[in-house]
Amino acid sequence: MTFAASSTLDAPRPLAAPRSDVLRLGYVRLTDAAPLLVADALGLFHRRGVTVSLSRVGAWAALRDHIALGHLDGGQMLSPMPIAAHLGVSGLATPLSVVATLARHGNTITLGEALMAEIAAAAPELAALRPLPAQALAAAIVARRGSGRPLLTFAVVFAFSSHNYLLRHWLAAAGIDPERDMQLVVVAPPMVANELADGRIDGFCAGEPWGSRAVHLGLGRIGLTTADIWLNHPEKVLAIGQNRLRQAPERISTCVAAIIEAGIWLSDPANHGEATRIVHRTAVPDVPEAVVGLALARQLVLAPGEAPTSVQGLQFHPAATYPHPEHGAWWATQMQRWGHIGAQPDTLIPSIWRPDIWRLAALEAGISPQTPPCPACPPIA
Repeated sequence: MTFAASSTLDAPRPLAAPRSDVLRLGYVRLTDAAPLLVADALGLFHRRGVTVSLSRVGAWAALRDHIALGHLDGGQMLSPMPIAAHLGVSGLATPLSVVATLARHGNTITLGEALMAEIAAAAPELAALRPLPAQALAAAIVARRGSGRPLLTFAVVFAFSSHNYLLRHWLAAAGIDPERDMQLVVVAPPMVANELADGRIDGFCAGEPWGSRAVHLGLGRIGLTTADIWLNHPEKVLAIGQNRLRQAPERISTCVAAIIEAGIWLSDPANHGEATRIVHRTAVPDVPEAVVGLALARQLVLAPGEAPTSVQGLQFHPAATYPHPEHGAWWATQMQRWGHIGAQPDTLIPSIWRPDIWRLAALEAGISPQTPPCPACPPIA
């Protein structure tokens, strides 16, 4: 299928001038950029002797293009993005290396109030369940088809994203064909609530705080999180251009060591307030601080007027930062499943995922360099 871009944000433009001793990393306005933001704000990069320049970018396509054009050395990326970039299926072919996972979990599937009313009418026994089963959405789709109404429109944040593939996996398990039974569009994360408010989409899958913002504004309800689809799934990764990695492997492993340290700090509940202030100030100042803080506390308000609920939320602990090649292989199978890439050689994932860099960083950070247990992947079907 062809993804329609419902909103466009930043076009590529020159950023900071290149300097061989500076790592120029980009990030998008999301709560799970926290390890980069905290490492910078607390001086963890500086204390380890590495200079990192962070640049906030408005959309995933813009971040991809900044890296491809040499304006950035790397940055926060959606887990499947390095595969697409390496193969050049969504722009310039850009060989990247995944040197760490930045976070697990952190996304919500949020449905507009009008759609929730349709689900309640079509499947009242399912509508109140949490997490919301995809069969409830299937009932609403059948009811729409029977009345001749237009297809539902859902947004994901990028064509080659965990959001897209996990949403598709959830839908397909209930017999929903995302290519035929609904329309998927791409909307940059900060714009999803606006698109929902304007009626251009019926729901979305996006990272926090954007699901919580939609609930806060009374626009929709969080039906489930992507942790309900794949428990302990990798979400964002730190990807570096392979040429840059060859030039400065020690500097990059030191950068990862600072990120591991930031993850340890983020995992301490005593630091929740300061972490919230850092993320709010540097990434999402237009979202209320209390809303930003929900995901960092591993809580969500699922519907307007409800109290916060504990969820399988963001994970930043050291084991969560390990870049498992098995996870890269799972994303590749989903990209193949939906016709986004062709069959690839067995060398594809080992050429992109670099746990050896993480192991060097772990030693520098004073933690065990041994491979942590790999969270099981969902069935490939």
